[in-house]
Amino acid sequence: MVVAGVLDQAQAIESVDFNTLGLLVGMMIIVAITKESGVFEFLAISAVKAAKGKPMAILLWLSAMTAVVSAFIDSVTCVLLVIPITISISQKLNISPIPIVFSEVMLCNIGGAATLIGDPPNIMIGSVAGFSFMDFVRNLAPVLVVIAAITLICLYFKFRKTFAESEVREVHMLDINPLDEIKNKGLMIKSLLVLGLTITGFILHDVLHMESATIALAGAALLFLLARPKPDRVLKDVEWPVIFFFIGLFVLVGGLKEVGVLHVIAEGAIGLTGGELLPTGMMTLWITSIASAFVDNIPFTATLIPVIRDMGELGHIANMDAIWWSFALGACLGGNGTIVAASANVVAVGMLEDHGYKLSFLRFMIWGFPLMILSIAISAVYLLLFYLT
Repeated sequence: MVVAGVLDQAQAIESVDFNTLGLLVGMMIIVAITKESGVFEFLAISAVKAAKGKPMAILLWLSAMTAVVSAFIDSVTCVLLVIPITISISQKLNISPIPIVFSEVMLCNIGGAATLIGDPPNIMIGSVAGFSFMDFVRNLAPVLVVIAAITLICLYFKFRKTFAESEVREVHMLDINPLDEIKNKGLMIKSLLVLGLTITGFILHDVLHMESATIALAGAALLFLLARPKPDRVLKDVEWPVIFFFIGLFVLVGGLKEVGVLHVIAEGAIGLTGGELLPTGMMTLWITSIASAFVDNIPFTATLIPVIRDMGELGHIANMDAIWWSFALGACLGGNGTIVAASANVVAVGMLEDHGYKLSFLRFMIWGFPLMILSIAISAVYLLLFYLT
């Protein structure tokens, strides 16, 4: 964009959303230090014990746990922590990890949609729209709890026969003490304390008058001081390809905005809906979700954010917050449609392949797309009842 003369260098830098980048880096550092304590292995083994070693119960417990964890750490990091443990447990029980991993990915994307920090699209939307951590919890968490519960019920009926026909190996999983998985109790206490303080900071965002990136980076700095890890080891665990992908993406979108492409799209959308709240909200929800199922929701969200903002300015929509919530639900839940719809999906399937398990694009879509449509239909009813009328 700079070489082609669309933007100058100053404009390119201005188009980068450093609040999004700071929030991602800060949370990645906190998670990188926290995982060294063994707390995530502790949670996984605790879930297996709660399920009493039964495959279908393990699927439900691990998926529910993933939904909760993904609300507080980004979805890609959540997958990187949970999937290796899942595969290890599945191999010990002599069952296929594919249904469990698929279920975890579904619930990861649903749980991540509930908070500001759970899914990259929410991070970007929150930064632009000025929504706080608690804004996401108050407005999206209620419907997402319902969607998560219904999705778990659907997964139960989908995979119960699969596991009923499996020959489960007798292992003494129940004899394992989850506390044995804690590698460093002191580090765990410090990490959970800082994570709790950071989340409290997000909740008190409006009182503190600090951006979410400042809170996340302050939490990361505090944990560095308390835990004293080797900085080079921690920084290697930050997903730098993701960070630089975002930087490039923001510059590309800045170029599209500069030449007026996004403004034209916004005018076309307002022309279709007449700027009315109900049709604009429904169009945003359904088009965003379907498109996000076939285009990674991160670049799609980055591209559409200026369009949604321009739609608000052009259409004089009475309640733009409702449109932003429609957009957030569509972008995050659309990530369950296909493998390529969300970065977490790609990472999870890649990790399965690394261990010799194949989950094809078509099979993922056959399983995931109907669940995605169901979740969007529930979201549409929720928005219709509480926001778009």
